[in-house]
Parts: sequence; structure tokens; C-alpha cells
Amino acid sequence: MIMLTIIGMAIVTMVPRFLPAFLMKQSTFKPWVNRWLNAIPFAALGALIFPGIMIDVFPKQPLVGIAGGVVAAVIALTNINVIFAVIGSILTVYLLTM
Repeated sequence: MIMLTIIGMAIVTMVPRFLPAFLMKQSTFKPWVNRWLNAIPFAALGALIFPGIMIDVFPKQPLVGIAGGVVAAVIALTNINVIFAVIGSILTVYLLTM
């Protein structure tokens, strides 16, 4: 019974994720709509990451989180592997809080 529940939850989770991918392949949009749709992931990431940088790193020292975010952004802009941006950000926050 547990296995059927897990399989059912997997199917219910996958359908809303795969359905838009199949529907979007068959449709074409104007160029400005495509530009707008391509910008959504960056906007969503910014909305999720920025408050965490400001509040959750060190609530009494928001500049530490901002410094870690700036280091991660600079490393990411150099097109280096994303793991180095994460490691650089972590090291920056660690060194600033020692």
C-alpha cells in the first residue's frame, strides 16, 4: 500500500511538470514574449536568494551576507563552475565572521 501511495504521488507531481514542457514545444510566441519568459527564472532566483542573503545569514550583520552574495555573483559572472561560486561565498562569510 505504501508503494502505491509513493507511485501515485510521483505521478501527480510529474504530470504538472512535464505537461507544460510538451505544450510549449508545439506553440510559438512573439520574440518579446520569449524574452520575457526567459527572464522569469532569473527573477525567481533573485526573489528567493536576496531576502535570504539579507536576513538569514547573520540577522544582526546583513553586510556579511551581502559580501558573500557579491563574491558569489562575481565568481558566477566569470562563467566558472557554480560550485566555486558557492564555495567562494561560504569562505567569504566564514572569514568575515571569524
